[in-house]
Amino acid sequence: MRYELLIGLRYTRAKRRNRFISFISLISLGGVALGVWALIVVLSVMNGFQKEVRARILGVVSHVQISGADGTLADWEEVAARAKSNAHVVGSAPFVNAQGMLVQGQAVRGAVVRGILPERESQVADIGEHMRTGTLTSLQPGAFNIVLGIEIARALGVRQGDKITLVAPQGLVTPAGMVPRLKQFTVSGIFQVDHYEYDAGLALLRMEDAQKLYQTGERVSGLRLKLDDLFAAPLVTRELAAVLGPDLYASDWTRSHANFFRAVDIEKRMMMIILTLIVAVAAFNIVSTLVMLVTDKQADIAILRTLGASPGSVMQIFVIQGLVLGLLGTFLGAVTGVITAWNVDVIVPAIESLLGFKFLSRDVYFITDLPSEVRWADVGTIVGMSVVISFLATLPPSWRAARINPAEALRYE
Repeated sequence: MRYELLIGLRYTRAKRRNRFISFISLISLGGVALGVWALIVVLSVMNGFQKEVRARILGVVSHVQISGADGTLADWEEVAARAKSNAHVVGSAPFVNAQGMLVQGQAVRGAVVRGILPERESQVADIGEHMRTGTLTSLQPGAFNIVLGIEIARALGVRQGDKITLVAPQGLVTPAGMVPRLKQFTVSGIFQVDHYEYDAGLALLRMEDAQKLYQTGERVSGLRLKLDDLFAAPLVTRELAAVLGPDLYASDWTRSHANFFRAVDIEKRMMMIILTLIVAVAAFNIVSTLVMLVTDKQADIAILRTLGASPGSVMQIFVIQGLVLGLLGTFLGAVTGVITAWNVDVIVPAIESLLGFKFLSRDVYFITDLPSEVRWADVGTIVGMSVVISFLATLPPSWRAARINPAEALRYE
């Protein structure tokens, strides 16, 4: 073992005459560990949040959507066959999209009305897997059944089998003037996708019933596609645009929800920068520890110099000691951070139960449970950043130690 490493490790574990230096060393180690722990936990939670919200959004919306220039599509079956020629497309389903007002007694609620074909809807969306009561197959032609999100059903106070009235914005011209178009529907199912926007504002009809109510004839609003790789959506959209021609418009989920996911990415970067300051503060404590240690060990440094140690060797001794604090703090923070991130789903409910309130309210946030996804690339980046900051913090005091004049240090010894 090189003597620089031997002396540096001995200084780290030796009992100090000045206990205050030992206390500052522990504070430095704890600060690094705390910063690394916070970074790993926060970034893992944000990764989990992004993944969970993306999964829930794409469980209702489509990876790619095709529509005509006027917002409608005439021959959707022919368009579906052409889209199917792309190797990434694994499913397609037509839809009719409209706005409506749902009325039950004195309760009134606006909703996005979507006409679907249940037998094809399962190819592009997961709503059928989230039914609380009833099934999507209850939407039969001419039955005028309706499937509601759980929140809108609660707001209207309806259950499966109840009757509600759907008011279409298109009016009928009569001798008495313009009157709204009304149709009574039977609630045949209630779904819960755990995404408040859709649970509180989406109503599903049979596509033929929606076409009759909104008088669209055989035309649909568009065609929804599901891909084998959701991240291939931008590429597939460009390929379909070249195949389908200028009369049809294709858009993907990265465009329709671009602002949301871009905001999450920006927030993640900003949180990483902010929490990195915790590690930086701990690094300043490492500087303080080494500065006080250099002052305390001036005589030892002078003796080493008189025995032939070079300034570089003296510098290495204190760099090693500072790195030991940084590496140990980084290791402890990484281990506790990964363990905490893996068990967020247990820790957070326990804290909520202890404090008696819920952190994520259902009517405010997209999701009500705190998800977590540990990405080893993020962990590696955080660990590397912490080690680099700790190393840089050791340089100024180590450089000061290397410049000590042995004669001046031993003058009063």
